[in-house]
Amino acid sequence: MSNILSFLFLFVFWMILPETGHAVTTDTDQNRAGINGYITEEATGEAIWGANIILEGTTFGASTNSSGYYSVNRIPAGRYTAIITFVGFQEVRRELELEAGETLRLDVELAEAGLEMDDVLVTSEYYDQEERQTIGVATVSTQLIRDTPAVLQADVFRSIQLLPGIKAASDFSSGLYIRGGSPDQTLILLDNTTVYNPTHFFGFFSTFNPDAIRDVRVFKGGFPAEYGGRIGSVVDIYNKDGNRRKTAGTVSVGMLSSRASIEGPYSKGSYMFALRRSTLEPLLWALRGSVDNIPESFYFVDANGKINYDAGPRDRFSFSFYAGMDDVVFPAADDLLLNLNYGNITGSATWRRIHSGDVFSTLTFAGSRYFNDPRFEFGGTVFERNNTVTDFSVKADIEWTPGQHHTVKGGLWGGTILVTLEDRFDGLVTQSPELTSEYISAYLQDRWRISTRWIATAGLRASYYSSGNHFRLEPRAQLEYRPTDEIRLQTGYGRYAQFKSLITNEAFSGFDLWLLTDDGVPPAWGDQFLAGVKWNPVRAWSFELEGFYRTMRQLFEFDPRIPDTAGLEYHELFRFGEGFAYGAEVLIQRNEGRLNGFLGYTWGTTRRKFPTFNRDEFYPPKYDRIHDVNLVVNYNLSRRWMATAVFNYATGQTFTQPLGRTQIDNPFITNPDNPIIVGRVNASRLPAYHRLDIGFTRYGSFFGIGDSELQLQLINAYSRRNVWFYQFDFEENPVRREDVRMLPILPSVTYTVNF
Repeated sequence: MSNILSFLFLFVFWMILPETGHAVTTDTDQNRAGINGYITEEATGEAIWGANIILEGTTFGASTNSSGYYSVNRIPAGRYTAIITFVGFQEVRRELELEAGETLRLDVELAEAGLEMDDVLVTSEYYDQEERQTIGVATVSTQLIRDTPAVLQADVFRSIQLLPGIKAASDFSSGLYIRGGSPDQTLILLDNTTVYNPTHFFGFFSTFNPDAIRDVRVFKGGFPAEYGGRIGSVVDIYNKDGNRRKTAGTVSVGMLSSRASIEGPYSKGSYMFALRRSTLEPLLWALRGSVDNIPESFYFVDANGKINYDAGPRDRFSFSFYAGMDDVVFPAADDLLLNLNYGNITGSATWRRIHSGDVFSTLTFAGSRYFNDPRFEFGGTVFERNNTVTDFSVKADIEWTPGQHHTVKGGLWGGTILVTLEDRFDGLVTQSPELTSEYISAYLQDRWRISTRWIATAGLRASYYSSGNHFRLEPRAQLEYRPTDEIRLQTGYGRYAQFKSLITNEAFSGFDLWLLTDDGVPPAWGDQFLAGVKWNPVRAWSFELEGFYRTMRQLFEFDPRIPDTAGLEYHELFRFGEGFAYGAEVLIQRNEGRLNGFLGYTWGTTRRKFPTFNRDEFYPPKYDRIHDVNLVVNYNLSRRWMATAVFNYATGQTFTQPLGRTQIDNPFITNPDNPIIVGRVNASRLPAYHRLDIGFTRYGSFFGIGDSELQLQLINAYSRRNVWFYQFDFEENPVRREDVRMLPILPSVTYTVNF
């Protein structure tokens, strides 16, 4: 850990040094100039991630990073027209005159495109066109999150599940199953801080308040070297910075929860605070007398906040936090009482600095804590568990643009993680492992613009965990060829390592249990191979096709065959397996017009194998779905009304089919053991899943105080009772099966006021 602190001390010292000189330059460099700055929204001052700036008639240009910053260097002196664009915003043109040796600071504000119904210039903000051109990347806008019909309320993860390659386990789960991976194989970041349990209400929806979110990026696979710690994918989320122009807020009342937020400027920056709480208590009270197994008490609450401080034209500081928890008392049966208490607390402090015309750095101090304290009482016997993950880290990143052809990124992420687990049975501790690990990872990557047609990105990440003394190297590479301006051919490869594993229960996310590598428990790892083509024939339409193959090695989880864990060493609790996944994804999108939306299709297969299980053969996990189709359609009926429809179709989930049971008729055996005979593991499937959701949104005014949105939605419009799972009664012979079904048709009403 001392090496990490020494490096960070030097990094901070370098950041605070004044700009006293310039890098070594050649005669050619002295005759050239540069531009840099921030691109933000005109109405709010929020940073825009993925906006494009290009000098007309040249190949000089750049895209903004997550802070809204860009840099274009080594431009020949002269006069230029800079064109700044981003989907859903009006194009901006600026006339520039650059002198030799000059670095011009050019901050640009973009205004939202107007809704011109007659000329059909309505645009979809669901994706920004340039940034998502990278293979494996998808961008989800807050507009998609708000507009998509959702069960009881808008939800970030429910919207992400509509993208090709991302599957939902059920109507009751917001878990992300991305390209054949389990939820723990996805790294979830909120303002550069890891979130370990991103769900509320038994996993019904995610912890992220849509009123507080600015950007959502999904790296479905092949993610670059700047990300690590997972072998599958990344969901990178940023809170709003807060309105820098005026004080504004939102109040929303829904059937499941209600939300409120406020944001605005102050003399040195901006702020944002958002609060959300469940409002189900009256409904639960009304149902308690007529419906069995209604929670005795239930609530969830979460809060987001962010404060930004502009120390000067080069330096910006931000401080953000998130806190959320669920508390449930649930009588699951006559003699069974469940008490679930779980949640997350995260916080981060970030310093962003422009060092010169070609160097931008970010330093983040972050902390994250996940806690999970379920309690079960059955017939007077009490089982209690306490599982916590406490993670403190420091992350330093540098972005260097030495010229038009290279963008170099490097960084370090180090910290300490503590994982505790304590199980108690009738007050007696049955197991209490506690693991502490220091970790550090470093990366270096370069995006090389070889020519106007070829772009290569290569990187290397190195990761080390002190628990078990595990060290891994992870090379990454991507290559893109543009035969025309409208077509991109792409391929990518990456190796990834994962030092944590999650034992999860789809029914109740409050049972989630995080585990850590140690002596005898090596980290999981895998390789990913990707190839794809993207075609944008006209501005309004885009087509994408991507194929992937990935391996999963040294998957580690608790061995379910161990009858008694008392007295066992930590590494003796595990079993180790492997897996693979492959598939293809198609996305067809219309970005403009009164009628817009997208169609996504996924064909995929995923398999797992553990020693001495299923005869040492590969089997499909429950979330293996061969076919998955999602259609999202929006139609602007008028300036005040918009209609939205979402249709989902998916192959049924896998399950293990009971074939029967033996029956022993022996007068000398009083209690014969009649074993159940089952088929091969997950060799059977539930019926196909399909559902249609429709919604209407009316935009209006709330007594002149602010703008309002009334959302009328119908979930599962034709009331398809999809099967969640089968319940088997093994007391009867033959075994009797009962269908446990998912949601029926559900109306939903939400009213939101923006002031």
